[in-house]
Amino acid sequence: MGYRVSYRSGSGFNLGPIGFLIITNLILYVATSIKPDLFIGLFGLSRMSFPDQWWTILTSMFIHAPFPNFWHILFNMLTLYFFGNYLINLVNERNFLITYFFGGLLGSFSFLLLSSPLTFAIGASGAVFALAGALTVLRPRLRVFIIPIPIPIPLWVASIIFVMLSFSVGIAWQAHLGGIVFGIIIGYIFKRRHRSIIFNF
Repeated sequence: MGYRVSYRSGSGFNLGPIGFLIITNLILYVATSIKPDLFIGLFGLSRMSFPDQWWTILTSMFIHAPFPNFWHILFNMLTLYFFGNYLINLVNERNFLITYFFGGLLGSFSFLLLSSPLTFAIGASGAVFALAGALTVLRPRLRVFIIPIPIPIPLWVASIIFVMLSFSVGIAWQAHLGGIVFGIIIGYIFKRRHRSIIFNF
């Protein structure tokens, strides 16, 4: 099923890809909170600046709204932790990373194609939505909690709610849409290749 990716220190500590991603995002969140104009201007994604700042199609996935707005990064990192670990258990770390990064990139491309030139996108939401899309295909009846609903609901219902909320003002719905579409597509690829791991919903 592929190789395992790990990040190790000299003492043998295994950080893992999810821990590495979360720590990287948190470090950049602190840096962005200190110098928001610098980091958002340099690493945020927009149609206007993209021709000269092509790297932002990737780096925008690691930049979040600065303090005192902590809900943006909190939601993304919690979802990355829980959905990411579950997906790794199903398809291995290599395929998790493919889903995360290519989902984020497709989300960025979707934003570039569908957004206004005067807007910009930051955050890991496109990549996180890709995880949600893949898991929705593999485990649609998985019970999850979403705020403020006090009881667990099926993942497929939660994903519909997530998509609907994406169209709220100030949210880059284009990136969310691109991410979840990629997640659904690759989820079906995983499902066809590894049917033995998805019989019991």
